[in-house]
Amino acid sequence: MKERFTKLRADLKAFWESRSKSKKITYIATAASVIALAIFLTVYLSRTTYVTLYSEVSPSEIGRIKEVLDGQGVAYQVEPGGTAISVPEKQLDNLRVSLAAEGFPDSGLIDYSFFSENAGFGTTDNEFNMIKLAAMQTELANLIKGIEGIKDAKVMLTLPTEGIFVNDSTQEASAAIMLKTNPGQTFSEQQITSLYNLVSKSLPNLSTDNILIQNQYFEYFDLNDSGNSYGQSVTDQMGVKKTIERDLQRQVQTMLGTMMGQDKVVVSVTTDIDFKVEKREENLVTPVDEENMEGIALSVQRITESFSGTNPAVGGTPEAEDPTDNRTTYVEGDMGNGDYERLEETINNEVNRIKKDIVESPYKIRDIGIQVMIEPPTADDPTSLSTEVEQDIERILETIVRTSLDKEAAGELTDEMLAEKIALSVQPLKGKNMAFEETKTAIPWWVYVIGGVLLLAIIVLVVLFLRKRRRDAEEEEELALAEEMEAIQVDDINLEQETEATARRKQLEKMAKDKPEEFAKLLRTWIAEE
Repeated sequence: MKERFTKLRADLKAFWESRSKSKKITYIATAASVIALAIFLTVYLSRTTYVTLYSEVSPSEIGRIKEVLDGQGVAYQVEPGGTAISVPEKQLDNLRVSLAAEGFPDSGLIDYSFFSENAGFGTTDNEFNMIKLAAMQTELANLIKGIEGIKDAKVMLTLPTEGIFVNDSTQEASAAIMLKTNPGQTFSEQQITSLYNLVSKSLPNLSTDNILIQNQYFEYFDLNDSGNSYGQSVTDQMGVKKTIERDLQRQVQTMLGTMMGQDKVVVSVTTDIDFKVEKREENLVTPVDEENMEGIALSVQRITESFSGTNPAVGGTPEAEDPTDNRTTYVEGDMGNGDYERLEETINNEVNRIKKDIVESPYKIRDIGIQVMIEPPTADDPTSLSTEVEQDIERILETIVRTSLDKEAAGELTDEMLAEKIALSVQPLKGKNMAFEETKTAIPWWVYVIGGVLLLAIIVLVVLFLRKRRRDAEEEEELALAEEMEAIQVDDINLEQETEATARRKQLEKMAKDKPEEFAKLLRTWIAEE
């Protein structure tokens, strides 16, 4: 066994010494790469990746979960702060299902499920109201936590007490909300308004004025009470003004650019916007029949009285001296017989009663100014633009102004007023962007030369490398063949008896093989003696 190891070591040593320096470096680099890869795969595959099982949980709850995991023999890591716990990634789903079956995590908060689990006849009104309030706070907090950017929410509600008497005034509820938001989280005005509406609609008699919302950095989220849904801040007004001017400018630019060319027209639009919001109530009464100015008769009362005979009767001419008498006093007539007739008619007509609550739009264009510069077809000749085309452009601009202005704000527009709102200038445009020809990128000739030299050098290196590999292979084959020839032991098949002459001949052959120089000297000595 020892001889075998000795021989193996000797063979390895001989093999290593027979290799060239480059091959030794290759063997060492390959072995080091294989060892490094094996170490990396071993460490990577045997590494345990921990993921969060529960976070933002109270330390007492983490302690109970830790006891359960210890009983199951599961490895875990408690995160700094004691409010989160991590487990191996492969066991995450199974642990969540098993812990959920055992009631973990138990937040200890009261929600609406508490009523179905703890309902009983022994609950007093005060206890029921407290449980109801706690459940409402929990459910509202869960709703708020579902909003992106909010990690946690605490809600404190104050519900009004119901009065004993019917005529007692109804009190209003209030809400105070503490949010735990992500660092640097900002909410838009629309999101804050939606949050206020969510809280306000969750409780009866809860106005947005009685809601207070802030985060853990003592930043208040106030509701932007603009009085309408259009936005009355200066930023909003400037944004609306720029949008209107930009749309009008693009409209005019597109139309005139199609007519004259996009690079021959420059348009500028200025506007005066009325942002006043008007809210009014109109109570109108109109007849049903507008032609005859009559309504629908709801009730009609007619009284007819008549008398005929010889007895003295009321008659004569009404006295007109007293204007307040309303012609109801009569004097006696001279004749004894006569006729009397009285007709009275009372009609109650119904009319159309119209009630309108009108909110006027705050965006009214009170005035517009359009400035247009046009380059004539011949840039240096302003007269090359015909008068007809110039008049057509003016009519187009007048139409745009007339249709864009608010009718009530602008009133009746005359041609002179429209002409004052339009400025048309025909002149060469000196500052327009020149259309440069696209330059073609040409590759210099020296790039091709360098590329050819590099390609030739690569080919030469590849050829030399292949020759070297072939030469090394031939040397290895010759060395292996020589080693095999030395290892082969040829038996002497000469059966004749060894004599002194044969022994001397073998010694000479051995000397010629092992010490050729001494053998040559011996031959020269023999030749000189003869």
